[in-house]
Amino acid sequence: MEFFYVSLLCLFLLLVTLSLHFLFYKSRSALSGPLPPGKTGWPMVGESLEFLSCGWKGHPEKFVFDRMAKYSSHVFKTHLLGEKAAVFCGAPGNKFLFSNENKLVQAWWPASVDKVFPSSTQTSSKEEAIKMRKMLPNFLKPEALQRYIGIMDHIAGRHFSSGWENKDQVKVFPLCKNYTFWIASRLFVSVEEPTEVAKLLEPFNVLASGLISVPIDLPGTPFNRAVKASNQIRKMLVALIKQRKVDLAEGKASPTKDIMSHMLTTSDENGKFMHELDVADKILGLLIGGHDTASSACTFVIKFLAELPEIYEGVYKEQMEIVKSKAPGELLNWDDIQKMKYSWNVACEVLRLAPPLQGAFREALADFMYNGFSIPKGWKIYWSANTTHRNPECFPEPQKFDPSRFEGSGPAPYTFVPFGGGPRMCPGKEYARLEILVFIHHVVKRFRWEKIIPDEKIVVDPMPIPAKGLPVRLFPHKA
Repeated sequence: MEFFYVSLLCLFLLLVTLSLHFLFYKSRSALSGPLPPGKTGWPMVGESLEFLSCGWKGHPEKFVFDRMAKYSSHVFKTHLLGEKAAVFCGAPGNKFLFSNENKLVQAWWPASVDKVFPSSTQTSSKEEAIKMRKMLPNFLKPEALQRYIGIMDHIAGRHFSSGWENKDQVKVFPLCKNYTFWIASRLFVSVEEPTEVAKLLEPFNVLASGLISVPIDLPGTPFNRAVKASNQIRKMLVALIKQRKVDLAEGKASPTKDIMSHMLTTSDENGKFMHELDVADKILGLLIGGHDTASSACTFVIKFLAELPEIYEGVYKEQMEIVKSKAPGELLNWDDIQKMKYSWNVACEVLRLAPPLQGAFREALADFMYNGFSIPKGWKIYWSANTTHRNPECFPEPQKFDPSRFEGSGPAPYTFVPFGGGPRMCPGKEYARLEILVFIHHVVKRFRWEKIIPDEKIVVDPMPIPAKGLPVRLFPHKA
């Protein structure tokens, strides 16, 4: 009898083993190749600290380039921000990811993003982003953008009058953040008075630095400070929303006044309106996206124009032609923006060398093969702008500042990706172009400048910023 039970147990174990083998084989059947080469680093932490520290040291590309040289120039495996990951490199990697959006891959954000931006509707950052993409086109289509130019020009005039003029020296990065946030506040929530803008901006500076971080919620950590800042901003936005609802009810505000009014007065397909906290969540995300990347770009425009006087001369000449064509007090318009071709080529070269968006994550929706390697379902995939932006095969002499790269048809597809690509292309790309060009127009028509710290260190956290804020000495043009 005992022998029977032992035999039965052995048979049971054999069946379990065969079942597990069958399940494992079936799950791997779509994956006929090995995993990409690479290493996953320390348990739990993986290679996250090295990934982040390369940015803190000012060389985010080093993490990727070192591994491309060691393992593969196409794809390698790693472990980032608590997740098994593959890094796709070069234009072919960009093309594959951008072309397979919502087919083989989908957008993914680290856990820190969902915790910093907790949705009042209990949906993920990914789902919230999909909703926003459906809502934004009305505000970012060409006819809407053309109306924004005059507003941007007006705010730029006030910004330079108060923050730059009659000063021998200024710190550029904080001023650029103020400029882009002022515009975003005015266009998204109709907050325009400098004191109110400054009050709203202060916690945003804390939030940004903890957004892409190791999600350790202990007092004093960047992540902990970001969560607190997010809650503070949300409370401020809810107060603005409550007042706007009163103004709308009393006819003091129009449903088309700004994005906030649109959100409050537009129902979904089921006839339901967004709750106040839901509107606050979305405005919070818009204000982050609407000012952070452009402020970094404007800062680096100042840096490179200080270092390259011949490039400054080309921009100055183009902008002064526009100044001469305008009547006193006349605001910039769409036609003026279209004339700023060289200035935009310069801005694009700035975005190539100092991309505000260093890269982004995707998640594998299914098992698939890439370049002979297996990518399992659920793995996270990271693409890095620097694998093309600083690649001599894509841009000859990649360290050289050369705006002519963007003349004619410009760079090859999938090589210049400061705004991402495919369906996930940043919907605010044209909005950013306008505020960068308006900024360039105002700064070069007023000043020349020189860097006070010639070799100032650049820190990437998560966007590139000069470690000391880029202090410059101003030289106003003589009337």
